Amino acid sequence: MKKWVVRFVSLLVFNIVVLLVVGWLTPARVGWAALWAGIVLTAIVIWIKPLVEKWFRSMAAKSAHQRTRAGEKLVEFLLAFAVALLVWIATVVFTGVSIGGGIFGAFWGWVLPPVILIVGWAIYGAIDDRVESHAGALYDRATGGQAKKTDAASPADADPLDTYPGGAPSPGAERRTRDDGLTDEQRRMLDELGS
Repeated sequence: MKKWVVRFVSLLVFNIVVLLVVGWLTPARVGWAALWAGIVLTAIVIWIKPLVEKWFRSMAAKSAHQRTRAGEKLVEFLLAFAVALLVWIATVVFTGVSIGGGIFGAFWGWVLPPVILIVGWAIYGAIDDRVESHAGALYDRATGGQAKKTDAASPADADPLDTYPGGAPSPGAERRTRDDGLTDEQRRMLDELGS
């Protein structure tokens, strides 16, 4: 439970900052709606975004053999932009965020925020471990150290069916993690729920 709270709160704070940047750099009007929009955006990023990404990637994988390397990079960017645009649309629809500035401003109010979200997600992906460990330390201080310390799974906690007697991973363990359709984030969350 601690990991879920720490992950949600640290991503929430980061998303609020990103939304304030969006409100400052684009025609989108965020203001005080950043608090509620941050909660909605965080929930969408944690639970819905991975499913949409998986669906889009599975559709794009059907024609991957026909693309060049540059074409593949372009498709990856377009997929990321499409996911960010859907997340932005849901955030605007379900919160008090609005798009202003006439026709020209409305165009940039729908195009620029997804780009800023992509950049924000890349930054958060690079620093999430450090942010979450710092937030976990703050959580422990706030609860008086009563939270269970299950931050890192030790090799002793590994499923005995996933390893050979010498500790080497079995082929089935690698296949289960590779073909289960989950992102690394979802896999971590499920592992934490099980412990």
